[in-house]
Amino acid sequence: MTIVLDSSSLSIEKLVAIARFGEKVELAPVALERIKVCRAMLEEKLAAGETMYGVNTGIGEFSEKKLSDEQVKEFQKYLIYNHAAGIGEPAPVEHVRAALVGRANVHAHGNSGCRPEITLTFIEMLNKGVTPVVCQKGSVGASGDLAPMAQAALLLMGEGEAFYQGERLPGSEAMRRAGIPVPD
Repeated sequence: MTIVLDSSSLSIEKLVAIARFGEKVELAPVALERIKVCRAMLEEKLAAGETMYGVNTGIGEFSEKKLSDEQVKEFQKYLIYNHAAGIGEPAPVEHVRAALVGRANVHAHGNSGCRPEITLTFIEMLNKGVTPVVCQKGSVGASGDLAPMAQAALLLMGEGEAFYQGERLPGSEAMRRAGIPVPD
């Protein structure tokens, strides 16, 4: 049975079925549409030159610094690098899979502004058994998920490491073997 992520019907039982037992998952069409609408709104605001904290500005003490279009692309990449610091043993695969399910389900609300390819790639990783290597320690900032989610996001750039078919591999190799394209 495929479990559909729609932002509102994910239960603990469904989460466990996906994370621990490899149940297939898909994104509800209405959720995908919400993601697309939010992304289009974000892109319209960027095209109109609106200032958006952490999107086209720096963060923290650099929040008043507006970034050029080229800087925006690089800034997003370096935010991931900056937060992908971790130490210790890798978290259990089922824990990381659960985090990916949770993140995809949050995206399904349609409020994050992410590209649909991000969410769809997370779902494909879940369905094909590609699990990012996420260290057990290394959280930064006020949110406890910055480091783990940044380590997961590295795979979306063809970087980091992943478990695939019982092997720990470079992220790009795991994605290649699973037949998952890395989003542009």
